[in-house]
Amino acid sequence: MLDYPALRAVATVVQTGSFERAAAILNVTPSAISQRVKQLEERLGTVLIVRGTPCSATEKGEWLCRHMENVGMLEAELLGQLPALVDPDEPHQRVTLQIATNADSLGTWFVEAMANFAKNASYLLNIAVDDQDHTAEWLERGRVIAAVTSLEKPIRGCRRFELGVLRYHATASPDFVARNFPDGVTAEAIRNAPTLTFNQKDRLQSGWIRQTFGHDLDHPTHWLPSTQSFVEAALSGMGWGMNPTQLTREHFASGRLVELVPGTPLDIPLYWQINRLAADRLAELTREVVTVAKRRL
Repeated sequence: MLDYPALRAVATVVQTGSFERAAAILNVTPSAISQRVKQLEERLGTVLIVRGTPCSATEKGEWLCRHMENVGMLEAELLGQLPALVDPDEPHQRVTLQIATNADSLGTWFVEAMANFAKNASYLLNIAVDDQDHTAEWLERGRVIAAVTSLEKPIRGCRRFELGVLRYHATASPDFVARNFPDGVTAEAIRNAPTLTFNQKDRLQSGWIRQTFGHDLDHPTHWLPSTQSFVEAALSGMGWGMNPTQLTREHFASGRLVELVPGTPLDIPLYWQINRLAADRLAELTREVVTVAKRRL
């Protein structure tokens, strides 16, 4: 038999980041939460929670949290049909869905889809951000229930939906181009002109260089982990970087930004992958994601 009070304790600690907050939500003492988690870990012979500030789940703990998401969805469906089962003395538990997406989708179209879904759903959302080439790993490891990813191959145990293409342009200010590319955008100039890179997982600039010049080129870079700051840094002449069409269209029209090499966009296909066990119950979530993506991408 599964010890659901203990499983719920683990999931709530991970969701809130602390034993104290989990205790307040579940209306028990922190020591009771600690005891439930410890007993479950001893029974399973594995650590489920990494104690820290905040607390986080181990890989095994993540799988238990995803199980509790599915249980929560089933319970909500059941109680909707049989409200007499609701215990008025029990604290109301709302299911929080763990979802991963890339930063540029979050900064351009994804929030609209999440907001549309949240208006008519009882679920809460926890949106994690990672590179589009890596969000699939969150699904594979059981850390999220659905993800926006560039992985075309269906992940085992998931359903896949095509979303469209997120188009990027190599952008910079006219002043930056004049200073760094006086003789045109050549391979030698690229080796010396500062780029903008989101983080170590960001391969967009390298991908554009490879697509445009036919091979990789070393290039200096500033590190800037913010979608909006990426645009602002390009506008200010700090460096050149790959920015989505949705965020650069007006700046191109006003002349505040230009393409390094006109007519050389980099297209990144995006897909929505969602856990099969949850897909039917979250059909409205998928519908909103696909609808907004088809309109905005």
